[in-house]
Amino acid sequence: MGEHIEADNAEAIITRIEHKSRKIESLLKQYKPVEALKTALEGSPPKTRDERCKSANWIVVHRALMAIKDVDLMFSSLDPEYYDILMKYLYRGLSTGDRPTCDQCLRIHEKLTQKAGLGCILRALSDTVNTV
Repeated sequence: MGEHIEADNAEAIITRIEHKSRKIESLLKQYKPVEALKTALEGSPPKTRDERCKSANWIVVHRALMAIKDVDLMFSSLDPEYYDILMKYLYRGLSTGDRPTCDQCLRIHEKLTQKAGLGCILRALSDTVNTV
């Protein structure tokens, strides 16, 4: 029974992520990459252990992350409430081994560490419950 509930929940989460993806694409077409990133990070990570959901959400966050051209401008309008979850996704991006993704994640990581401090890194690495 528990697996069935999780599967139903996963389908609902996937549907929400698909809706979020359409909203992000619209924001990116309007040249609003920071708004797209905020939208991508909202409600993240998905409250599930289902890897399909986590992967689908990563794809949406990745799309928004890669659209960021001016990291300083991003931080001038990104609220601190997003810092910890952003750090988690930066580490997910670094784990891909994809060169352009890693380069972008490292650029953002450097500025995020300057803004949020080492505590942000520690929280991201030590939280094993809310994984991305």
